[in-house]
Amino acid sequence: MKKIPMTTPLVEMDGDEMTRVLWKWVKDILILPYVDLKTEYYDLSLENRDADGDKVTAAAAEACLRLGVGVKCATITPNAQRVEEFGLRKMWPSPNATIRAIMDGTVFRAPVIVRGITPLVPGWKAPITIARHAYGDVYKGVELAVDGGKATLSCGDESRIVFNFGDKKGILQAIHNTDASIRSFAKSCFNYALDTKTDLWFSTKDTISKIYDHTFKDIFAEIYENEYKEKFEAAGIEYFYTLIDDAVARVMRSEGGFIWALKNYDGDVMSDMVATAFGSLAMMTSVLVSPSGAYEFEAAHGTVTRHFRKHQKGEETSTNSVATLFAWTGALRKRGELDGNAELVDFANRLEKATIDTIEGGEMTKDLAGMFRLDGVTVKPLSSRAFLEAIARRLES
Repeated sequence: MKKIPMTTPLVEMDGDEMTRVLWKWVKDILILPYVDLKTEYYDLSLENRDADGDKVTAAAAEACLRLGVGVKCATITPNAQRVEEFGLRKMWPSPNATIRAIMDGTVFRAPVIVRGITPLVPGWKAPITIARHAYGDVYKGVELAVDGGKATLSCGDESRIVFNFGDKKGILQAIHNTDASIRSFAKSCFNYALDTKTDLWFSTKDTISKIYDHTFKDIFAEIYENEYKEKFEAAGIEYFYTLIDDAVARVMRSEGGFIWALKNYDGDVMSDMVATAFGSLAMMTSVLVSPSGAYEFEAAHGTVTRHFRKHQKGEETSTNSVATLFAWTGALRKRGELDGNAELVDFANRLEKATIDTIEGGEMTKDLAGMFRLDGVTVKPLSSRAFLEAIARRLES
């Protein structure tokens, strides 16, 4: 069989632990036999990041902006225990946070829908994509534990007393954002909605946060009216704003099938809620989109340390690779779209269909087997590698 050609390489970012093992198997079993794969490779393993002072992460992010499409394996963000385990020089930052900052991107997370795995919210029929603003808020917050006194907020010549603790102990937090980052967030959301032809919702709590949250609302409204309203109307899609508490109620009553844009903390919380309600984080795709139109695809979960410990002992695991596999198909499809390579786009679509058909046919990893129910289908739990081989057989047929 002649392999599908590629003209422009993908940025390939390798990772850690069990997902690094799955990464190689996905390539070897499902991609390399069919695609003349071209990648610009970056090793984002924790050992390599430590060895080169984490320069490799920044280089990978810059490459994504340069080449337009990247695909990333899950990586370890070290805590104190990991520093000791790996003998690290320091507690290196999250690679995802570094890449998001350099690409100025917005994270879009959506579940993979299969028959037989019923959402915990029965009315949800289509994916709900969470668009998370990956900048500022509590993740860049400044916190203090205080023993009385007056808390003051100041910037330049302006200053005001935030709270007078008196002689009481308490806690204090300051958060920030920038208009430029909010504008990038808004444009990424509008562009992604147009790209996927999906309605876009946005929600904050502007009635309570009359400056911070209201600024988000105003910037979204201004950009939509000036740059995107006619494009949305031509595409037959809607932009909709409401308060976050109203949005939550609407989401629970909805059938899904829309993008829900949220501030950083809100998006972090709601993406886990949506992922769990649809089935599993292992079935959650994630794509980082920059305002310039560069894409970075990854799985929405971590490195599956517990399974990696078993793998190191030579024991068989049943690790779900769907999110990792869909990171590859998403990147290949986007590369094909940007390069006008219809054959590559078709391959990515067929590989995703083969994956879904395999699960709906009863062959899946153990995490899905416990929640799968489909009349007339007998469930056959498979090991990590056997699941990928089952998908390969579907793809061949």
